[in-house]
Amino acid sequence: MPKMKTNSGAKKRFKVTGSGKIKRGKAYKRHLLGSKSKKRKEELAKSTVVHKSDEHRVKLMLGLA
Repeated sequence: MPKMKTNSGAKKRFKVTGSGKIKRGKAYKRHLLGSKSKKRKEELAKSTVVHKSDEHRVKLMLGLA
């Protein structure tokens, strides 16, 4: 049986933490930033963890499941 291919888009967007959770960047920080507050932009710059309900799908794309 051939090896599973990793989804190239997912490979660039997600990182796996030491505990096995998946980190992702937040959306809405590309344009139209003048109308957003400094605090909001700072929060959007931070990474967060993928929701539990989406975790299995992301792991399949990364070839981890």
